[in-house]
Amino acid sequence: MHSSSVPAAVRSAVPLAAFTTLRIGGAARWLLTARTVDDVESAHRWSEDRGVSLFVLGGGSNLVIADTGFDGLVLHLDIGGRRYVTDEDDSLVTVGAGEAWDATVAECVDRGLAGLECLSGIPGTVGGTPIQNVGAYGQEVAGSIHRLTVYDRQTRAMDILTGADCGFAYRTSRFKKSDAGRFVICDVTFRLRPSAPTTTYPDIVDYLSRGGATSPSVADVRDAVLAVRGRKGMVLDENDPDTRSVGSFFMNPIVDGREHDRVAAAAGGPPPAFPVGSGRVKLPAAWLIERSGFRRGEVDGAVGISSKHTLALINRGGATARDVLRFATRIKRGVLDRFGISLRPEPVFVGFGRDDDLEFLQS
Repeated sequence: MHSSSVPAAVRSAVPLAAFTTLRIGGAARWLLTARTVDDVESAHRWSEDRGVSLFVLGGGSNLVIADTGFDGLVLHLDIGGRRYVTDEDDSLVTVGAGEAWDATVAECVDRGLAGLECLSGIPGTVGGTPIQNVGAYGQEVAGSIHRLTVYDRQTRAMDILTGADCGFAYRTSRFKKSDAGRFVICDVTFRLRPSAPTTTYPDIVDYLSRGGATSPSVADVRDAVLAVRGRKGMVLDENDPDTRSVGSFFMNPIVDGREHDRVAAAAGGPPPAFPVGSGRVKLPAAWLIERSGFRRGEVDGAVGISSKHTLALINRGGATARDVLRFATRIKRGVLDRFGISLRPEPVFVGFGRDDDLEFLQS
């Protein structure tokens, strides 16, 4: 049995709001910053010995923490480092889970490597990207992940998972579903190559076209993505309250033909739809929200909708997690009543007990 005394590196009663892009949340009962794999193993052993819950915190960009905080140990991942290895025509890029995501993308783009350029400007850390299968503008990290180094809390050992082991799907993975909480991601290896960038998303194609980029480089696409995200308030800026959010709060729903026809009938015309195979299409959640009576810049007390992007629910200053849940519930119910479509939230919710609004949001 390992000692259950509190290690010197563990701090108590640490406010968590500053660790999140939403700037909301109570305190952690304990918090430990992990800079090595050994720190991760020690934190898990200590939490097990004490019988307390463990929550792994990365960049806090896709997270809503309860006003009461987290009654357990928060493990703040700060494992750094980037390593490049050549594998024939490809580059294998191994990155510590605590490295900033956008700085990692920028460095890969500077090296002329394609595969992550459309994911520029996304906040958070590298370790969080496989959990959510982060995606934007025609790319997902699933398409570039080669392997992960993880700590398996079930076996109490380090392990290697391939990209195929991760159960990736639209904005999710085994880390978010069947194995939520089991693995601590310590580093991620991406397989990238010096090739043409991805240019499939209409907003990016239009931006490049207007700039006269007929054969864009990965750097051109990164610049385009940052510009388009910036217009939508999706690039963090401490001076812009529209960026005080979790990014897109709701996922774009994937529906079958019957549901698509029902939405079209309710809207009086066909909605924008993007085929995803098997006769199913993806509908823009922002379109559904706007046509359910909500608008950009809408204010609801201390929370609201970004003036730049309907999917971003923002903390206007002094908002609580309860305010966010209440407002998100109102939006989800409005879309459900109008179109019969049940929107699903993107962020992870931490520290909440039984809560009717949260149960409705996650249903």
